[in-house]
Amino acid sequence: MKVCIACGMPMTKPEDYPMKDETKGYCIYCARSDGSMQSFEEKKEGMSEFIMKTQGLESSVAHKAAEELMRKLPAWEKYFEAE
Repeated sequence: MKVCIACGMPMTKPEDYPMKDETKGYCIYCARSDGSMQSFEEKKEGMSEFIMKTQGLESSVAHKAAEELMRKLPAWEKYFEAE
């Protein structure tokens, strides 16, 4: 089973991949409509909104939580190397 490099979601079926392309390392939730991967800022904003909606956290806390999750994922390593 593959895990999304950008959000950590398990990808178990073709529908989990952008355009059902199982060669992609990221999931449908981390893809733009054209199948390309979202940018760091797009993903951070999307994750923050998801955290606010599902966990009821305020914006600043949700952004910090999203960043902590992203720090552990291979797609975003270069954004945290200098720290």
